[in-house]
Amino acid sequence: MTIKDFTADHIEQAIAIAKRNYQAEREHVPALPSVADWPDLSCFVENNLGVAAFDGETMLGYLCCWNPWDGAWDNPGLRHVFSPLHGNGTVPENRVKIYARLYQAAGAKWAKIGAASHGVCLYAHDTEGLAQFFRYGFGMRTVDAIRGMEEAAAPPCGEYTFSQPAKEELTEVYPLDVLLDNSFIDSPFFMFREPDSQTAFLEKAAQSQSIFFLAKHQGKAVAYIKAELDGETFIQDTPGYLHVKAMICLPEHRGKGVSQKLLNLLVEKLKADGITRLGVDFESFNPSGSGFWLKHFTAYTHGVVRRIDEKALR
Repeated sequence: MTIKDFTADHIEQAIAIAKRNYQAEREHVPALPSVADWPDLSCFVENNLGVAAFDGETMLGYLCCWNPWDGAWDNPGLRHVFSPLHGNGTVPENRVKIYARLYQAAGAKWAKIGAASHGVCLYAHDTEGLAQFFRYGFGMRTVDAIRGMEEAAAPPCGEYTFSQPAKEELTEVYPLDVLLDNSFIDSPFFMFREPDSQTAFLEKAAQSQSIFFLAKHQGKAVAYIKAELDGETFIQDTPGYLHVKAMICLPEHRGKGVSQKLLNLLVEKLKADGITRLGVDFESFNPSGSGFWLKHFTAYTHGVVRRIDEKALR
């Protein structure tokens, strides 16, 4: 096996591998759409941070990343690199060994440019690939999941009222959005997210053409769900797709079917608008969120991350 810098000459073989891996995941996750136009891989050539494994002239795999993200997660001085779903892949045979060699070479490149945080998006059912990255000190952080437009099982919610709020009613959603951001700092999240001002929240909602559904109990807003034409993988570019961007239900109202009802209302609306698939991404260490999303969606990616010792950067 020979490891080379990823170049433009490698793109054709890399796309063939990536498509093969995607089709393998579709066998586990039927809700995944067919993809006619594959994402452009030329950006991975330009930054010279990718590598490819070869047996003679035949590519065995590749591992590339986006351009570095400086000040990642609002941490001054932290440089993060991330290999998206279409930024890596291997042939099925000897996948463990291939990924091991690929990361050894790519990781050296990433450390050389001062990136102490490394992230890779892998298919959720690629158990061999995931196991190898775990051996190399990575841990799971994120999940992408998808579902069709079938209705979720939900108990009656007679004590609650549900609506699709008008623009002027989004001020009732805003306090819940602040609570959602603030909740991420608690254990086991340990994530800091700066809440938007109300003005910024309303402006973003208008610009992104967000779709909201709101639940109230005795006239008080207690839960909401939001969807947008956005996502974390190239699936977002397929026709008929929308993405859940936020959801929260106050703790005292959980377990009563409120979240399921909100999801069903969203699905009903999107289905009427011609949407055929709904996606979501979430942190794997979200205890309540993971349980809900994985009950109603099927995971197709696991994002793994590693923080290397900054003293080893060179």
